[in-house]
Order: sequence, then C-alpha cells, then structure tokens
Amino acid sequence: MAVTDPIADYLTRIRNAQKAGHRTVSIPASNLKKGITEILYDSGYIHKYRFNQEAGKHGMIDIALKYNKGTKEPVIRKLGRISKPGLRQYSSADKLPRIINGLGIAIISTSHGLMTDKQARAKNFGGEVLCYVY
Repeated sequence: MAVTDPIADYLTRIRNAQKAGHRTVSIPASNLKKGITEILYDSGYIHKYRFNQEAGKHGMIDIALKYNKGTKEPVIRKLGRISKPGLRQYSSADKLPRIINGLGIAIISTSHGLMTDKQARAKNFGGEVLCYVY
C-alpha cells in the first residue's frame, strides 16, 4: 500500500510508539523525513537517531524516543500535521505560527531547506508549514 502522506505517517508512527511505551521506532527513510528527524534531535525532542541504509529501498530511520526520567512521560507531548497534501499551508516570514508562545516548534520547509519557525523568522524566510511539535 502506498502512503499518500509520508509526513503524517512519520508523525503517527512516533505518536503510536510513544503511546505504546516503546523506546525506539523504525520509520522508512526519505530526505524530508531525515531532515525532520535532525530538527527533532537538535531541538531535544528525541534521544538519538540512526540512518540504517541496509533496510528497505531507501533505508530506515531508527529513532530512540526520549522520556522524562521522573514521570516516564514522553518528551513530545503533541505532534501535529499542519500542511496536508489536499490543503497546503504556506506562510510568510512575519506570519509564521508561534507554537505555545515559542515553547514548541513548527517545522518549515523553505527554499533554503527545512528549519524551525524560529530559524526561519530570524533569516526572514517563509515557506510551507509542515508540522508542529511540543
């Protein structure tokens, strides 16, 4: 079965793995998903990740999920898709969304690659608002 929205599939796999209490999750790789994974790692939402080139056609991304040591709650509280294949959401640099007043991040696809809403605002880039994380 072909996935019509690979980013939504990526976010759902992470959400489901956290609900089930898994430590790791494997996701089919693509360049866009690798970019999103690197942003999640740099922002501190995941513990670590590894690109496994041997598995599958494009490889797999193995992600070690991050949990709060005391409460055992996942660090990622909410993952949501904003721009969908049927309704793309674009935003100029001055109208980029602020997730929980700057505590969360929105991942933006710009002409200069993937970046967080804060990075895009600082560089004055607009683009497609892919998803939000907090």
